[in-house]
Amino acid sequence: MSTSTNPLDLGAPIGARSSSNPAYNNNEDLNVASQPLDPTHPVLQHTRTAPTTFPINSLAHEQTTSEKPPMKNDESRSGSESPTPTLPVAGAGGLHGQPQPGTKAFEGIQGDQKDHQAGTIGEKGDQDVGLLAREELGFNEKHGHGHGLHRILSRKSHKEEERDGFTKIERTSTGTQVKHHTHTASGTDTVQGVGMVPISRQYSTPPAVSPFGGVAPTGSDAEMGLRALRSREEEDERDQEREEKGPDPWAVKFEPGEKINPKNWGVLYRWGLTGIAGLLVLNSTFASSSPSGIVQDMEEYFGFSQEVAVLTISLFVAGYCIGPILWGPLSESYGRRPIFILSFIVYTGMQVGCALSKNTASILIFRLLGGIFASAPLTNSGAMIADIWDTDHRGQAMSLFALAPFAGPSVGPIVAGAIQVTGTSWRWVYWILTIFAGVCLAVIVVFVPETYAPKILVHKAKRLRKDTQEERWYAPLEKADNRWKSRLYDILAKPFVILALEPMLLAVTMYMSFVYGVVYLLFEAYPFVFVINHGFNNLQNGLCFLGFFTGGVICVILFMTVIEPRFQRHAAKVAPLPPRPEKRLELCVISGWSLVIAMFWFGWTSYSSIHWISPVIAGGLIGIGTLGMFVSLFNYIVDVYLWSAASALAGATIVRSLFGAAFPLFATQMYEKLGTQWASSLLGFLALLLAPIPIVLMIFGPKLRARSKFSPNKTVH
Repeated sequence: MSTSTNPLDLGAPIGARSSSNPAYNNNEDLNVASQPLDPTHPVLQHTRTAPTTFPINSLAHEQTTSEKPPMKNDESRSGSESPTPTLPVAGAGGLHGQPQPGTKAFEGIQGDQKDHQAGTIGEKGDQDVGLLAREELGFNEKHGHGHGLHRILSRKSHKEEERDGFTKIERTSTGTQVKHHTHTASGTDTVQGVGMVPISRQYSTPPAVSPFGGVAPTGSDAEMGLRALRSREEEDERDQEREEKGPDPWAVKFEPGEKINPKNWGVLYRWGLTGIAGLLVLNSTFASSSPSGIVQDMEEYFGFSQEVAVLTISLFVAGYCIGPILWGPLSESYGRRPIFILSFIVYTGMQVGCALSKNTASILIFRLLGGIFASAPLTNSGAMIADIWDTDHRGQAMSLFALAPFAGPSVGPIVAGAIQVTGTSWRWVYWILTIFAGVCLAVIVVFVPETYAPKILVHKAKRLRKDTQEERWYAPLEKADNRWKSRLYDILAKPFVILALEPMLLAVTMYMSFVYGVVYLLFEAYPFVFVINHGFNNLQNGLCFLGFFTGGVICVILFMTVIEPRFQRHAAKVAPLPPRPEKRLELCVISGWSLVIAMFWFGWTSYSSIHWISPVIAGGLIGIGTLGMFVSLFNYIVDVYLWSAASALAGATIVRSLFGAAFPLFATQMYEKLGTQWASSLLGFLALLLAPIPIVLMIFGPKLRARSKFSPNKTVH
């Protein structure tokens, strides 16, 4: 006579054996090695552990589960029946939204019941996604006993425990397979309970941050549709809340393999979106430098001075300061796509305003507003890349994306120079910008979907509420605090607080800002070298910027083929400890000295008696120095500050944009007073003064991180 065993009676921990406990007499069913009973550890007859890394939500099991949730068009119910709403079948607190073994809700998932949490987009939907989850958990729904689903054995007997240095797969005393982190971000071991699921306080992972401040949630935060964290304190509060309350069965999240999850989209499609993101940034930075080739024509038409003409570039770049303050937080509340569309509509209108301007005030105002709205793709395009790529491929996509901010300024003078040389009206520069912006707007509307995971889950929650007539379904973003008052500190104050209190961040920011200012200063320096000294026209002068762009391409190739693989080997070598952020500065050292050499080379080969190709090659070395510095220091800030990286980069971006706006204002006077040789040498001496910064950080960086209030990476190694 067979006796049924309650799957919720766990008994002794793994390896325990008792003759009085039939549940543990047949160890073959649990594939657990027979071991003597440990007399110091009593058998747990009435203790149950959670099959996930989250504590069990007691409320989820106190409610009655004898009735299924109401469903639309359920022919099995009578018209007079009005069942009481109960917990969702796919949300009783188990792993990946599955109900706990042994409950009636657990038995109720058999049959033809619809999985409302499953996605409706892609190859796997509805019940297929639920099947994938059950297979992942190891449940066999073809058991013939008729008393619920039974735990089946894993066929991979040699993989009962799998280790990759950071995660571990093991079983609880019920045989439930779980996967957990073995180490925290600082390299310390996670706390584990005896005979229970290992406890880890680090559920959230640091958000992904784009070079201009766009933020995207990662890891469990992205899967559960939670907004990206901006500090370690928020992470601790979120983890504490998870431990106290447990999983909410009505919170909508992504199911395994669900195609509405941006990271599950096709690889080619995601690379296409990456290319579109780069195109949008190219549009923005192309517009920033375009007036440099038509300065003389605008001076003749408006009658303003050289200094006022330069403001058409400086004010546009000054508009970039608004990006991390305005567009980033807005996209985190309303999604990427609406912000893209809104900003490009207004940005396109600003280009029309520039093309039709009749006086000095109008052209300057339209350029400033154009820069403010053009900063949206700078902020959100990088965040979109973070939305669609996981950590294994995000570095490659982001390194290619980083080339776009430097490609645009190189293309602008070429187009403007061609218009000026052919005698075409200067207004056509802005009409071309209008056409380009309009094409990008059409591309966004047609090809760019919503990529922000929390916003996608809002749409899924609305569909669930409509399909099931159950109003308790919700997406976490719907309950997020969207009041600006609660976020003003993170958006406005914290970036400058970190900048003021962190010496290493201040040093890195000043270095990045100087390099960024040099990029926009070149638009005033190149005409002195190539137009005045070598007699080039504006088109030929613009073509000389191809040397700068080529240097940027070489730097990206160097980063992807040498620098990044070298960093990954270091990360694998020190695992499970986190890699040293100072390893990111190797490229910065190379780029810093390249910039020093390039500025002296550019200045002292600018004589008309020296072939023009020499300063062009020097410009290529400037491209290597600036882009290498940008990529290296960006990754360094992210690795040092982790959860606070968004705020750190926001402050750095604002200061960097101010330098980019200010440098062109004094470039003309500097080159007129000092000459091309000594003006470029002055920049070379400043670069020489700043070049030791990455070397100093490589030596003293660990000690500075240990003293930092905002860096969670305290390990000194």
